[in-house]
Amino acid sequence: MESLSAKPAADTDRTAAFADMFAALGAEPRLRILRALLAAHPDGMVVGEIQAELGIAASTLSHHLEKLKNEDLVTVRRESTFLRYAANTAALQELLGFLYAECCTRNKAIKPARITQICK
Repeated sequence: MESLSAKPAADTDRTAAFADMFAALGAEPRLRILRALLAAHPDGMVVGEIQAELGIAASTLSHHLEKLKNEDLVTVRRESTFLRYAANTAALQELLGFLYAECCTRNKAIKPARITQICK
């Protein structure tokens, strides 16, 4: 018989995916990269533009972009010889929705109006 406190596997997998996304955002350079890409939304930026704006060494930038891509926080497309990165707003919306549901709707730890007020 299944325990009443047992979480369905899908919930556990989803929570683990969100934890990985938060871990990726936990590094200051990656958060700076994502902020720059959000500012450039929807066009995104080529690697050279990100490097010039943030002053991150090419090899380090490549590592951080790969981590963000692996966690589905950014998308990448090839344009001739350049790689153009963009914030994956669908994944970010899902991540924010997860936080919102946990803190503002299910257990009301934070009043929803306070969150929407921040966003204005």
